Amino acid sequence: MSYIDYYQVLGVSKNASEAEIKKAYRNQARKYHPDVNQGNKEAERKFKEVNEAYEVLSNTEKRSKYDQYGSNWKNAGAGGDSFTYDGEGFDSQYFSDFFNDLFGGGGGFGGGRRTRSTRGENMVAELELNLRDVYQTHKRTLDINGKSLRVTIPAGIDDGQKIRLKGQGAPGAFGGEKGDLYITFRIHPDPVFERKGADLYADVSVDLYTALLGGNIEVETLGGNVKIKIKPETANGTKMRLRGKGFPVYKQADDFGDLYITLKVVLPTDLSEAEKTLFTHLAELRKK
Repeated sequence: MSYIDYYQVLGVSKNASEAEIKKAYRNQARKYHPDVNQGNKEAERKFKEVNEAYEVLSNTEKRSKYDQYGSNWKNAGAGGDSFTYDGEGFDSQYFSDFFNDLFGGGGGFGGGRRTRSTRGENMVAELELNLRDVYQTHKRTLDINGKSLRVTIPAGIDDGQKIRLKGQGAPGAFGGEKGDLYITFRIHPDPVFERKGADLYADVSVDLYTALLGGNIEVETLGGNVKIKIKPETANGTKMRLRGKGFPVYKQADDFGDLYITLKVVLPTDLSEAEKTLFTHLAELRKK
């Protein structure tokens, strides 16, 4: 496996804080996002590389293993009882068969004596999703221990939140009930929207002329684009709130947070001679 310097991918030092890593990821993800690089295979590759780097460096345990083992970090501690999710299905490394080890695969414990049934072990897994994946409730089919599970992903679920699937863990011994499966959700940050609870935050570009003279602009929301009115002489950095255009509240149907946008005035570039003349004249008028 070739070595990839994840710190170099994100453009941060090895001593970078969590906040610095998150900020670098957002900048890089926005730069290489498919929406602004349509058809660009190199940008698509870089986008995947940036997400892979953030997945490792934003997780304390994974980062520690990466710092210690480099390209072999995924094999560190191989044989442990853990699940990972790679975006398509779980890795083939599953929990060991606890009861087979305990009883040796034989017909009972203690030379054939009757034994009590024992409940199966609980199992754990991590499911990694993008922020936009959890904007709506949807179902996913997961492959766990060779068995397909149809799992409902509730809208508004948060990073680090867990759900319990009763009876989907390891089998019990001697007729005992199965254990449970606990899934922890890992939600990747979005390159456009920052989430704080059910509220979203984003920067929105507005051209100089609209900022000066007023007009309408389209703003992206997770529920679709909306038009908003810009007042004349709107200053750079102006903040606006779009009610109900944020993120869904977990398990509260039709309840959404707000979207807070910061307007970023974009100055025109590559001015023609005629435009320069007009701006010069405008500047002279402002001096009078």
